[in-house]
Amino acid sequence: MNPPPDLPLLPEYRDNLFINRLPPQMSTRQAMAFLKDPPTFTPEERRFPAHERLQCLYRLRRCFVPLEHHLQLQSAFSALVRQGYVNRNPINTDYIRRLRDGNKRIIARNLQAGKNPVRSSAEGFALLGASGAGKSTGMARILEYYPQVIEHSESFKLKQVVWLKVDCPHQGSPKQLCVNFFQQMDLVLETNNLARYGNSKNSLDLMMTQMAQVANLHALGVLIVDEIQHLSLARGVGPEALLNFLVTLINTIGIPVVLIGTMGALSFLQGDFRQARRANGLGAAVWERLPQGPVWDHFVNELWPYQWTREESTLTDDIRQVLYEESQGIIDVVVKLFILGQLRAIELGVTLKQPEIMDAELFRKVASDHFKIIAPMIRALKSGNRHKIDKYSDLRPLDEHIQQALQAAQVSVEPEVLDVQAPCNVSTSTEVDTETLVKKLKELGLAEDIAQRMAVKAHGEHPGASLLELVGLISAKLYERAPEPKPPSPPYKEKATPKIPANSQLEKTVAAGRQHKQSAHASLREAGLISPPLRDIDG
Repeated sequence: MNPPPDLPLLPEYRDNLFINRLPPQMSTRQAMAFLKDPPTFTPEERRFPAHERLQCLYRLRRCFVPLEHHLQLQSAFSALVRQGYVNRNPINTDYIRRLRDGNKRIIARNLQAGKNPVRSSAEGFALLGASGAGKSTGMARILEYYPQVIEHSESFKLKQVVWLKVDCPHQGSPKQLCVNFFQQMDLVLETNNLARYGNSKNSLDLMMTQMAQVANLHALGVLIVDEIQHLSLARGVGPEALLNFLVTLINTIGIPVVLIGTMGALSFLQGDFRQARRANGLGAAVWERLPQGPVWDHFVNELWPYQWTREESTLTDDIRQVLYEESQGIIDVVVKLFILGQLRAIELGVTLKQPEIMDAELFRKVASDHFKIIAPMIRALKSGNRHKIDKYSDLRPLDEHIQQALQAAQVSVEPEVLDVQAPCNVSTSTEVDTETLVKKLKELGLAEDIAQRMAVKAHGEHPGASLLELVGLISAKLYERAPEPKPPSPPYKEKATPKIPANSQLEKTVAAGRQHKQSAHASLREAGLISPPLRDIDG
């Protein structure tokens, strides 16, 4: 979507070339229209073959429904980037002073060096919340409105970097953050900052002053640091060193900073008053999971129409309740549950010729089968215990699981594969499938009556599951029920005797030779139990 028509600029913005080249501020209505990113969809696609409809499900992973907190974030970011440029006007002498001070800081290796302190108009804020709440996705949608690089060539020649997003290193290393910064700057500007400044032998103080100067030279509008909770893993220096540096960027260089992370970052952001105050410059937004209510209903209502099943399922209160119970209001989780629900309905339609309908029971079974990997997180959310919730801040394993499930389903519904496997594995009769499963379980050593009971139960709990999946599920249940093996009894030890009798022919021969004062070698050779050396044979 193109930016809205240009609007008159405020007086403090009008003569600032860093500001008036930005796209105009959006109203709430304009922001809602821009941020909304529905998946491409037409009802005719429901008639596509199953394997093509599964490909359509990938579109839901990129779906974005703007909510009230996204609009608030957009408004805060719009003010943040503009206010950060107010006292960095390139046509004033203030900007030149900042650049000169930057060289002095590099020489002194001290961010506080410089004879011309300039009042900063920059602020910063922290955006914290549960994993999967949409923090990074929401920020990414907002950043799409702003060009990342603006090239100035009239009054002066400069490539202005409006925003730069870097990930906090996994070990919370301040030096690695500087390296990440140089890498990202090189990507957007096609420069060689990393080669010039990213040498691992450089001290942290030097790298930080160089990073600040690069940011100043290119009029960086906002620095966004994602995954800030990794600072808790910082070795040696702790999170304070990097937080102090980010605060200095705001105070001294005048560059706004946005910190994004899970609730695990809250403890050290509040641990020091200066960091807490600066992180709360425009407000520390905390995005909790969505509570049941109007906002949750709106999100589900917006998501529900995008169905690629043959039949369009109706959204009921029972479905809405199950979606919340199994996702606990985490946006990313409910979207993945909706994807998996459609996947299961399509598979059942292909393999068992059932109507492709989604209901509350189907979503329960899907969550039971696929959400084992995040079950501890869901239980923690249900408990409401903040300490337990903070332990589970990464949904990437679930992302990988969804990817594998979609790929596996793609193979299982391919027409060519089904044509080959249909005589033995695919049938519209549940009874035949049960008999096949019983036969396979008997081959694995189960008694027929146990195999029959386990097959019927597994079939009822996991309709549409493949033969291999059912056998695996039953094996897992049997393993869980199996009693713990008893530790083996210690072997019976006979009382030691002062002399152990010779037991083998070798020992007997050696013992007999000793009575005649023969060596062990001579006794064994005389008895023919060992061969003579080759020279004796040849001689």
